[in-house]
Amino acid sequence: MAALSALLVMPNIPGTDVHFLVPYAIEAPGPTFNTLGTVEGKEVVEIEGAPTDATNGKLNMTTVAVSSGITLTQAIAEGLWSSNTMVPIEQIFPQNVTPEEQREVNSADFAASEASATAAAMHYLDRPLAVEVAQVVPDGPAAEKLEQGDVIVAVDGQKISSPKQVKEAVSAHKPGQDLEVKVKRKGKETALKITLGTHPKDDAAFLGILMAQVPADGMKVTYNLKDIGGPSAGLIFSLAVVDKLDPADITGGAFVAGTGTIDEDGKVGPIGGIRHKIEASKNAGAEVFLAPKGNCADIDAKTSEGIEVAAVGSLEEAVDALSAHQRGEAMPTCG
Repeated sequence: MAALSALLVMPNIPGTDVHFLVPYAIEAPGPTFNTLGTVEGKEVVEIEGAPTDATNGKLNMTTVAVSSGITLTQAIAEGLWSSNTMVPIEQIFPQNVTPEEQREVNSADFAASEASATAAAMHYLDRPLAVEVAQVVPDGPAAEKLEQGDVIVAVDGQKISSPKQVKEAVSAHKPGQDLEVKVKRKGKETALKITLGTHPKDDAAFLGILMAQVPADGMKVTYNLKDIGGPSAGLIFSLAVVDKLDPADITGGAFVAGTGTIDEDGKVGPIGGIRHKIEASKNAGAEVFLAPKGNCADIDAKTSEGIEVAAVGSLEEAVDALSAHQRGEAMPTCG
């Protein structure tokens, strides 16, 4: 089952009696957010350091609203009269994980999806990328050597352009061996020698950093949505970046909504709560919904009634689908 994502976890429903709570949560259509618009006076997707083009239409990311603290009476009512979904509470809050810890995980997933969305857009637009240190593991081999924000220029004399290259360089060493890492910090390049540690899971060489691909030309992309978790905004975020940087009009003035994870190479992955996200999009007035191909089994004729649903497997396919829609041609569907 696809992981639940882009969740808005709601507080316990007022008036519930803790003595009659059931171990379920309610999933329902959540709000949608236009990534080409503004929130609290800021652009949802803000680009600095590069010229941007005017955009038309809407590109709405979608969410699933989740409520916990459900009584038996409410659960029965949901089953009889609501199109919302009852799911076991452990799907939202896994066992031995507190709600606060799960919110932290969802927030981390959302941040990771933002980084992947930027990288995927840069790949699509053929713009240069650099590898940045996103986090240094406390007490790890790189602690007190590398810093968050360092740009990794080279490893053992080999130029670096992707996190994969760094991982391959580390894996070619044994724990206890030295790795030379050249970084750019505050505009100055510095070569550092780091003694690799042992990975706690597989005894392989361990550097102790998390990395992200970022624009290499000084451009900065900031995503200004808050209080939302999970990785499923990736596709729509990436499309918004492309629409702002590419002279082509991605939406053609249409109201487009969608969902889907995205990796740095632009591959779109399935998510949870697809039916609720399509319903939310219809309620908001969207004409087109971009759905991951991996969710096709969850989308039936009734779900897609009243909105055109395009099935896509990559960022490029999503752009092509919207181009076809502008021309009045058929978009790829789950059928």
